[in-house]
Amino acid sequence: MHKDEAKGVAKQVEGALKDGIGGLTGNNKLQAEGKVDKAVGKTQQKVGEAKDAVRDALKK
Repeated sequence: MHKDEAKGVAKQVEGALKDGIGGLTGNNKLQAEGKVDKAVGKTQQKVGEAKDAVRDALKK
């Protein structure tokens, strides 16, 4: 697992928490931040997966 994958997953979890708390409290700004964090985390995770795939391909 590449460090970007781990950071991306962590960012997604952080975003999910913000989104959930924002929804429960009616804080639209926090909820929107959570949705953005989830999207950024998903992208970062995919970048890490791509880096792993390239590294693995170069090893073969």
